[in-house]
Amino acid sequence: MNRELEYMFVQSARVWIPDAEEVWKSAELAKDYKNDDASLQLMLEDGTTIDHKLDPKTKNLPYLRNPDILVGENDLTALSYLHEPAVLHNLKVRFIDSKLIYTYCGIVLVAINPYETLPIYGTDIINAYSGQNMGDMDPHIFAVAEEAYKQMARDERNQSIIVSGESGAGKTVSAKYAMRYFATVSGSASEANVEEKVLASNPIMEAIGNAKTTRNDNSSRFGKYIEIGFDNRYRIIGANMRTYLLEKSRVVFQADEERNYHIFYQLCASANQPEFKNLRLSTANDFLYTRQGRSPVIEGIDDAKELRTTRHAFTLLGINESYQIGLFQVLAAILHLGNVEIKDRDSDSSLIAPNNRHLTAFCELVGVTYQDMSQWLCHRKLKTATETYIKPLPRLQATNARDALSKHIYAKLFSWIVEHVNKALVTNVKQHSFIGVLDIYGFETFEINSFEQFCINYANEKLQQQFNMHVFKLEQEEYMKEQIPWTLIDFYDNQPCINLIEAKMGILDLLDEECKMPKGSDDSWAQKLYNTHLKTCSLFEKPRMSNRAFIIQHFADKVEYQCEGFLEKNKDTVNEEQIHVLKASKKFDLLVELFQDEEKATTPTGQVPGTGGRTRLSIKPDKGRDTSSKEHKKTVGCQFRNSLQMLMETLNATTPHYVRCIKPNDFKLAFSFDPKRAVQQLRACGVLETIRISAAGFPSRWTYQEFFSRYRVLMKQKDVLPDRKLTCKNVLEKLVQDQDKYQFGKTKIFFRAGQVAYLEKLRADKLRAACIRIQKTIRCWLARKKYLRQRSAAITIQRFTRGYQARCLAKFMRRTQAATIIQKYQRMCVERKRFRQKQAAALAMQTILRAYMARQKYQALLREHKAVIIQKHVRGWLARCWYKRCLEAIVYLQCCIRRMRAKRELKKLKIEARSVEHFKKLNKGMENKIMQLQRKIDEQNKDNRVISERLVSLESSYASESERMRGELGRLRGVEEDAKNKTNQVSSLLEELEKLRKELSVTQQEKKTIEDWAQKYRDEMEKMVSELKDQNGLLKKEKDDLNRMIQEQSQQMTEKMTRAIAQETQQLETDLNEERSRYQNLLTEHLRLEEKYDDLKEELAHSTNVSKPGHRRTDSTHSSNESEYTYNSEYAELEDGSRVGEDVTRGMDTSLTLKLQKRVTELEQEKQSLRNELENREEQFQRARARDDAQFRKARGAELEYESLKRQELESENKKLRHDLAEMRQSLLGGAAAGAGAPGSPAYKVLLDQLNASCEELEVRKEEVLILRSQLVSQKEAVHHKDEKETMTEPSVFAQDVNKLKDADELKQAYVGLKDTNRLLEQQLQAQRRTYDSEVESLRGELQNVKEENNRQQQLLAQNLQLPPEARIEASLQHEITRLTNENLELMADDPTASREARVIILRRMVDLMEQLEKQDRTIRKLKKQLKVYSKRIGEMGAGHTEGQTSPGQMVEEPIHPVNIPRREKDFQGMLEYKKEDEMKLVKNLILELKPRGVAVNLIPGLPAYILFMCLRHADYVNDDQKVRTLLTSTINSIKKILKKRGDDFETVSFWLANTCRFLHCLKQYSGDEAFMKHNTSRQNEHCLSNFDLAEYRQVISDLAIQIYQQLVKCMENILQPMIVSGMLEHETIQGVSGVKPTGLRKRTSSIADEGTYTLDSILRQLSAFHSTMCQHGTDPELIKQVVKQLFYIIGAVTLNNLLLRKDMCSWSKGMQIRYNVSQLEEWLRDKGLMNCGAKETLEPLIQAAQLLQVKKKTDEDAEAICSMCHALTTAQIVKVLNLYTPVNEFEERVSVAFIRTIQTRLRDRCESPQLLMDTKMIYPVTFPFSPSSLALETIQIPTSLNLSFLTRV
Repeated sequence: MNRELEYMFVQSARVWIPDAEEVWKSAELAKDYKNDDASLQLMLEDGTTIDHKLDPKTKNLPYLRNPDILVGENDLTALSYLHEPAVLHNLKVRFIDSKLIYTYCGIVLVAINPYETLPIYGTDIINAYSGQNMGDMDPHIFAVAEEAYKQMARDERNQSIIVSGESGAGKTVSAKYAMRYFATVSGSASEANVEEKVLASNPIMEAIGNAKTTRNDNSSRFGKYIEIGFDNRYRIIGANMRTYLLEKSRVVFQADEERNYHIFYQLCASANQPEFKNLRLSTANDFLYTRQGRSPVIEGIDDAKELRTTRHAFTLLGINESYQIGLFQVLAAILHLGNVEIKDRDSDSSLIAPNNRHLTAFCELVGVTYQDMSQWLCHRKLKTATETYIKPLPRLQATNARDALSKHIYAKLFSWIVEHVNKALVTNVKQHSFIGVLDIYGFETFEINSFEQFCINYANEKLQQQFNMHVFKLEQEEYMKEQIPWTLIDFYDNQPCINLIEAKMGILDLLDEECKMPKGSDDSWAQKLYNTHLKTCSLFEKPRMSNRAFIIQHFADKVEYQCEGFLEKNKDTVNEEQIHVLKASKKFDLLVELFQDEEKATTPTGQVPGTGGRTRLSIKPDKGRDTSSKEHKKTVGCQFRNSLQMLMETLNATTPHYVRCIKPNDFKLAFSFDPKRAVQQLRACGVLETIRISAAGFPSRWTYQEFFSRYRVLMKQKDVLPDRKLTCKNVLEKLVQDQDKYQFGKTKIFFRAGQVAYLEKLRADKLRAACIRIQKTIRCWLARKKYLRQRSAAITIQRFTRGYQARCLAKFMRRTQAATIIQKYQRMCVERKRFRQKQAAALAMQTILRAYMARQKYQALLREHKAVIIQKHVRGWLARCWYKRCLEAIVYLQCCIRRMRAKRELKKLKIEARSVEHFKKLNKGMENKIMQLQRKIDEQNKDNRVISERLVSLESSYASESERMRGELGRLRGVEEDAKNKTNQVSSLLEELEKLRKELSVTQQEKKTIEDWAQKYRDEMEKMVSELKDQNGLLKKEKDDLNRMIQEQSQQMTEKMTRAIAQETQQLETDLNEERSRYQNLLTEHLRLEEKYDDLKEELAHSTNVSKPGHRRTDSTHSSNESEYTYNSEYAELEDGSRVGEDVTRGMDTSLTLKLQKRVTELEQEKQSLRNELENREEQFQRARARDDAQFRKARGAELEYESLKRQELESENKKLRHDLAEMRQSLLGGAAAGAGAPGSPAYKVLLDQLNASCEELEVRKEEVLILRSQLVSQKEAVHHKDEKETMTEPSVFAQDVNKLKDADELKQAYVGLKDTNRLLEQQLQAQRRTYDSEVESLRGELQNVKEENNRQQQLLAQNLQLPPEARIEASLQHEITRLTNENLELMADDPTASREARVIILRRMVDLMEQLEKQDRTIRKLKKQLKVYSKRIGEMGAGHTEGQTSPGQMVEEPIHPVNIPRREKDFQGMLEYKKEDEMKLVKNLILELKPRGVAVNLIPGLPAYILFMCLRHADYVNDDQKVRTLLTSTINSIKKILKKRGDDFETVSFWLANTCRFLHCLKQYSGDEAFMKHNTSRQNEHCLSNFDLAEYRQVISDLAIQIYQQLVKCMENILQPMIVSGMLEHETIQGVSGVKPTGLRKRTSSIADEGTYTLDSILRQLSAFHSTMCQHGTDPELIKQVVKQLFYIIGAVTLNNLLLRKDMCSWSKGMQIRYNVSQLEEWLRDKGLMNCGAKETLEPLIQAAQLLQVKKKTDEDAEAICSMCHALTTAQIVKVLNLYTPVNEFEERVSVAFIRTIQTRLRDRCESPQLLMDTKMIYPVTFPFSPSSLALETIQIPTSLNLSFLTRV
């Protein structure tokens, strides 16, 4: 032991140390550990170093970590070190890194809630786990369900699946998936869809029993145990549900962030629906019972939609609409009751306000009176021995009574729903076994724990005890089975805790006793507990700071319970008067039904309430005792204890399977792991106890072969013995010194905990040492090889370098000399060129400069001259301007001075006027002045007169002076005009001068600009030239690039078009294959329904003892295909069966009837659609027929002529044959003496047979003539009847319309219209009569012509008969040609178009006639030849007879032999004749009783098909449609029957697939269609069918072949299925590549006994057997290719699916094994010549998965390579393989999470289905390419072994 410790606790060894945050933390030893060390030097993962102190007493070392290859195992028991940190770390790695939520822990399945929807529960996953051993696949709830299902079927023992865990851990979901698995894999025993009903109970129970809590949005607030019943064939027949401990308190109270039960919120969300208007509901926030949690909505949940789901489930379970509305009324009443407000009347009483709307709504909904309910909500009745009192209740008590009533009503409603769900799930079929699914609450501990937690933890104590005992029992059985010495293992027994709770004077007993006390209280009960258990039981404690609480040490943890409320919840009381009021409801029957069992015993057969609920148990009550009074008084605790006891009895009677659900965090975060919460739950659910029990014994178990394969590296060659067991013993004794560390069993080696890790370390060290040695040798070899390679390379480089340098020196010297000479001549040329350029430039510059100077001088002179002129004008203008300015200035100055003086004078006058003295002077002399003024006026008057006189004289003088002045003024104005003109001229000159100046400046500027532009232009041009040169080069380059791009684009376009065409072609092929697949799936479904129908019919006939009705047959004269015949017969049988079994079907399930009615409706709809399609086709046919009739009328004349011609021809042949017959008879009679030629002799008989054949041919010709005549007559009658029909159609229509008229005006109008219509019809009738008369006349004329032609032909025939035979044929042919020529000329004259058509027809007829003539000529020549031979032989016989040298017998024999020489043997036509009564015998011997392994082995491939077709040919030859139809129908039905009987026999199915295909090919080959006759011989073309078109039957037979093909694939799949996983994955084809890892308890399951191991050779041998059998049966090569492709798809799909579901198979070495196995399959294809059949492509996903296991998975380049490589795998499959990748050895590395996320990021743009697994049931659409047979039918011989002697070859 010390040696092992020293070996394990060495430097770099990894250990676990406790941690406050992460519970356990990983560390490495910094140095080796020694026995006397008091501490360990550890280094944490972050690099810090700590000193870990060891306990000085115990010296317990820290837990060792498991090797990395063991981390992430499927089974925790596979870990070498079994302890808490190892379990926690393994679960964390699987959950966080690999995204795996399921892990085995021995017999327990640990399920961690991912809080995310995962695609691992589909039907494909169910199919993958179905039938698999539990340890062979990755852990899954489906694996547990499959194990339970198989053990039920194998052991004939009932099973239980116990699902437990905290709220929010996923218990309900796990139980739901388990039930879904049973419903999927087992199906139902009837058409009642029991599995759908079982699943439909889930939404109902979730609605009424689940609620949102702080830990879970869909938390189950009750426990349930569902028993799923199975019949003796292990199909679901029904179910039964028991419920436990419904949380009634949630109805009236919810904590923050919680909700009431879902059903209340579903109703409130649907309150606006019409059917819910009378419930008076509104939003959830309006009701007290739904708003207390303040979280009425769950994110992502539509409550209205959920209610629709719930109602659909109710309907499916048989709860009709009226009952549903009643249930919703009760629920709405509870909500209204919670809103009833109770007020204080005084301190001891309360009241409800009158007309309270919520109480009114409650009373209306439940049908009770308002007064009664309001009375008893506020009062209660007290009864004594003598009197009854009514006591008012305070408001608080009244409110509690109201809430108690609400809880009681809801509990009753819950019980009623559970009871009716059970009624819907019950069945009349006898239950053979069952599987129970227990979904129950886990261990709970909160800050405040009350009665509910006490009951829950009590139940978990009982379950934990049962779990411990079961685990202990399994361990003991395993040890005893392996014959290992058994020593008792100490495990925790929680019986003392259970006794504390349920034993006599236990907690429950004391609680019940206190409830019976009149003045019992929680405090007194607590004191009794203290007094009874505090000193006697160590598991019971009292809190220090409380006298109203107690502590119990449970198996998981200590829990403190508060005593408050225990008594009240245990009593579960409710006011009886309130119940009586509800019972008195007369309007609401459902409410009365809810409370009708109130006085009956409901326990233990009823619901047992925990916190108010009741549990329904499926046992019968004891009738011997009176339960009406005692049972009703049972407390909740007593009822729960009884129901729990019964549950434990049920579980103990079954085989349990355990599922422990773990909640990873409290925040509902997806894939987030909290170690603290996980450890708490692992301790509470018993997982760690399982680990502890396993670790106490021998947890690691290996078979001898596994141990040898794994640890072969630790053995020496001399240690390996033939006996594996002895070898393992010898090696272990050397490796492990302590023999107590292991034990040897019969088949396994058992190891103590840690020993496997020790062995793994030894193995790793050995492999590491080997690797180091290999690396050393390889590196030495590589270094030596590299050195030699480098040395050789260096010598070679030196040699080439020196030679290169010498060559370079010589080349340099030659170039130097040449350069010198070139430089001399080049410099001379450059200097000469430079001189010439300078000389030319100087001359050019002189010329330009002189010219420029001359131009400048001329310009200067010109400017001077113009400047003088300008100066002259400018100076004059300036002088005038100066003068004007001076004049204007003087005038302005004068004006200013005068204005100034006037202003001064005015100012003085104003001053004088304002002075006072002035006014005084004026006033003083006013009078004097007036007088003076008077005088002045007089004087002025005198003066005025004088002045007026003077004025007159002055006016006259003024007038003269004015005339003079006017003249002067005119003159001055003229002068002024001249001055103005001059002034204008000056201004214009000045303007012109200014303009000239501006132009001069502009010109100068333009000149300068032009010069600048010229210089700039010169520079730009030079620059542009250089740029153009550059651009030219670029353009040339671009041109080349464009040409190259155009070529590339054209090539790309060509490739693109090619790819597009290929993609389009591929898409079309895909669409075609999908359509074929859909059609073939429909055929499969049709076949399944037919088989189901046959089974139901047989069961019905067996149950009613009525004989099976026969088929209905159609009329033999009516031609129909086989499908119509078959379906009619089936429907007839269905109708007859329905009439016979009418009484039986009355008792069938309602859902079956509904389903059948639905099916009938669908069939009627399909029938109606087919009928409509038929009508459309008939209309199209009528239109086409009308067009054909029109064309027929045109060609009718020509046809009549052809018929007459044919009739005449036949008559001529008839006469000719009669004439020949007469001649032959005369010659026979004339030559027949008394010898062998007499009548009765053989020669005479032969000749007579030939004559009879000629007569029969004559009769056939006569019949053809009669048929032609009848056709002529029928055509005439048809024309006549058609004209009459057209004439009589329209009046009948008008007559019908007249009957519809009502009013008189309408009648008048209709009468007038009718008269007009009659006139019109009369006109049309007369026109038609005229047409008809003309047609009749023309037909009569044609008939007369025909008669004349007939007479003429008869005369011509009589003339021809007198001619010799050769001349006769030529004459008749010449006559026919002449006649046709005349007709052609007539037609050309009448109608050129018709003549061309007639000419073609006539030419065709002429060809036919020529062929007939040639044929008849050959026949005549043959007959003549035979006649000559016969006449010669007759003559010889006559001569011989006269001589008398031979006997009569010899004379008879001599001519017989030469007569038979021309015929030799009978010429068979490839037909088989049989009688009608032999048909069943034919089918029986050829199909039903034919054994492929017996007689059929030595037959020609496809012989039954050839025989059937030859029989069919004869039926076609004799034109018997009834015989054809019955033969085909019997053949098809017989093949179906033999396949149904022996459908599991591969040889039988293969044999009939080959023969059905051959029969189908024969129908095509001999159908007469040109497409199928290309490869026929001329003889085969003669064997074509002549009377019947069997195209529709070909389709039916093709459908039958498809069904046989699918049956063949299914049969081959069943044979290959057990081999694929073992041969492709498990078996080591390459020995030693993959090592066996340590396995857990689940790896060796006992579900299925070991049937041997299949290898890849087994698969290849089976494939070869399939191939050889199909080739032996003559299966078409193309069909064989399709079968092989389908088989390879199945192999690839099954292998890949198992790889995706098995973590132990995802390793590098397994990838190599898979690739090798695939290469072997490809080699098999190559050997069989099937490489081009597409089978290899079906293995592409598997090949890429194997490559994915082997490639590097580290860098981004690796990710890119993986994305491009794995194109056939989906993203989900790639990620799954990477997550499952597991190293087998320490040298491999795991795939990092970052790399997987990189892959997901790169693949997120892929458009693909999220499906993980491949569809193994997918069948490629099959085609049957036409394969003609070269076998001649007439050469086929029928073996006598077939017993077909009644068939006659024809």
